[in-house]
Amino acid sequence: MDSLTQVVLGGAVGYAVLGNKVGKKAAIYGAILGTLPDLDVFLPYNGEVEAFTYHRGFSHSLLVHLLISPFITWLLIKCHQATAIYKKHWFWLVFLCLSTHAILDSLTVYGTQLLWPITEYPFAVSNLFIIDPIYTLPLLFAFIVIFLPRIKQARVSKINHFALAISCLYICWSLTAKFYIDKKVTIALHDRQIQAHHYLSTPAPFSTLLWRILVMSDDQYYEGYVSVFDSASDVSLVAYHSSDVLLTNIKDEWDVQRLQWFTKGFYSVKAKEQHIVLSDLRMGAECGYVFNFIVGEQTSTGIVKSGVEQVSDRPDLSMLGRVWDRIWDASVSLAPVKKNGVCQ
Repeated sequence: MDSLTQVVLGGAVGYAVLGNKVGKKAAIYGAILGTLPDLDVFLPYNGEVEAFTYHRGFSHSLLVHLLISPFITWLLIKCHQATAIYKKHWFWLVFLCLSTHAILDSLTVYGTQLLWPITEYPFAVSNLFIIDPIYTLPLLFAFIVIFLPRIKQARVSKINHFALAISCLYICWSLTAKFYIDKKVTIALHDRQIQAHHYLSTPAPFSTLLWRILVMSDDQYYEGYVSVFDSASDVSLVAYHSSDVLLTNIKDEWDVQRLQWFTKGFYSVKAKEQHIVLSDLRMGAECGYVFNFIVGEQTSTGIVKSGVEQVSDRPDLSMLGRVWDRIWDASVSLAPVKKNGVCQ
C-alpha cells in the first residue's frame, strides 16, 4: 500500500496497543514502525530486476519481524525508561506495527514475501488497490484526532478503535466482492469456452466496486473489467497477443526466469523495435503497464540477451475518469485505443 496508509495504520495500531499508557508517543512510534519495512527500497541492488523482485522481501517477513521486535523493544525502553513496566506492551506495539504493514501489503497484487527465508513466495491476495481512499481515510482521521488538543483520552481511544474496525470491515467487504466477481467471471469463461491457464482479479483504481480481470490462455491473454453490479453476460474481455516464442533463445537467463516466477505467469512478451520486452500484466493496464523490462535484443543472428533495462509505458489517465461510469454501465469501455497494434 502507499506510504500514507502505512503511516496512519501504524499510528492507529500503536495507539490501540499502548496509547492509554504512554499517550501520543505510541502513535508516533507506531507511525515510524509502520513505514520502516519499506526502507528496503533504499538498499543497493545489482540490477533493476533484483530491485523489482527483492522488494517486500526480508523486511516484510513476519519471521524477521518476530526476531527483530525484542531488539527494537529494548531500544524503545532505553529511550523511555519510565515505561519499562510496559515491556510486553512495547513488544506487541513493535511486532503488530511491523506485521500489519506486511499483511496489508500482501492484500495488494504486487506480492509480499511473508515467510522469508523459509520461502520467497510473494503472497498476493489482490483484494485492495495500492491506493484506496475508503480504507485510508478513517485511519487518517483517527491519526489526526490523536494529536488534537483538549480531547479526552477515552474519547480518542474510541475513535481510534472505531477507525480500525471500519478498516477491517472494508477488507472483509473487498474479499467478499472479489469472491463474487470471480464467480461471475468463472461462468463467463465457461460460457465463452475460454481456457484459462492463469486467472487474476484485482480492484480497479480507487474502488472495490469495479475489478480488472486478467486471463492467460494459449499465446494470448484477455483483459476486462467487471462491476459488482454486472451479470455474467456483461463480462467484457478483450484478447491481446503475447509472443512467448521470442524468449526461446534466452529462456535460461536468470533475469527472464526471475521475472516469469515473480509475475506468476502473468506476463506478456512483445517485440518493440529491436528490443524484446517482458511486461508484468498484473499492475497497470494494456498500453500502460507499470513494470516492463527489456530482456533481449533482435540481431542479424537471432535474439540474444541484452543489458536488462526497465522501461515505462505512459499510462492513459483519461481511463480514470471513466472508471466511475463503468461501475454503473457495462457498455462503457475501458479498453485502450490501438491503431495497427500500436497504442494511441
